Order: sequence, then structure tokens, then C-alpha cells
Amino acid sequence: MSQIKDMLKLENVQVVDAAKDWEDAVRIAVTPLVKGGYVEERYIDGIIANAHELGPYFVLVPNLALLHARPEQGVIKKQLALTILRTGTVFKEGQAPTSVLLTLAAEDSNSHIQVMRELATLLSDPKNIEALAQAENAHEAYQLMVSEA
Repeated sequence: MSQIKDMLKLENVQVVDAAKDWEDAVRIAVTPLVKGGYVEERYIDGIIANAHELGPYFVLVPNLALLHARPEQGVIKKQLALTILRTGTVFKEGQAPTSVLLTLAAEDSNSHIQVMRELATLLSDPKNIEALAQAENAHEAYQLMVSEA
């Protein structure tokens, strides 16, 4: 799982009490990547605009969203961020709230394939998603993500 370890920095992991709505959740989740210089501010707008057009395409399974937009929507350098929302947010009416928000910044359509495989392996087990959602703090959540690396 070395790609997760390479692409996820502890400073990009956060535990937050709640978001006002799903758009606020996206802003909160992407902010560490903006602050770190991995994406431009417009990347947030890109994810929100894409979701308005396509629906919440990034909610992959219950309680897990993989926030992302196209590289040309503001990616500077590849990176991951992880946000745990203590009170999950609803991305689509009728869906359960989502607490685990992974944000992917990919520079092109190929360089993130290996990390996606590793994330799929790690997060295909609902127990791992639940463990992330229940993490006490950012450090614990980070360790859960990279412990298999």
C-alpha cells in the first residue's frame, strides 16, 4: 500500500464535527490540499459544479465519498486528503449521511491508478470505513490509512 503512504500526508488528515451542507463538506475536505499547494481554489468549485451536473458521483459506497474533479479543474500536484465528519453530510436526498471524505488530486488520467487500486483494496471492507469514521483524531485516521503500507 505504498502509494497511499506516498500520497497521504498527516497534515492533510482532519476530523471535523460537522458541515453546514454537502457543499460546505466539499470545501472543508479540499481545503488542506489548497493550503498545501496541491490544488487551486477552483478545484473546490469544479467538484461542486460536477456534482450539480452529474449528481454525487463521488459517493462510492455507504459512508465513503471520493471527492475529485478533472486535472484541468485545478490540480497542481497529486495528493490525497482525508476528512472525517463526526456528523456526516447527505450528498443526495434519500441517501444515508457520509462521514468519510477522501479527496483525490490527480495530475493526469494515469498516475493515480495504483493508489486507486490500493484504496479499493483497503476500503472494500466496510469495517475499515467504519474504523475511519470512528477514529479518535487525525493521527489515528492517518495510521489506519497507512498501516497496510
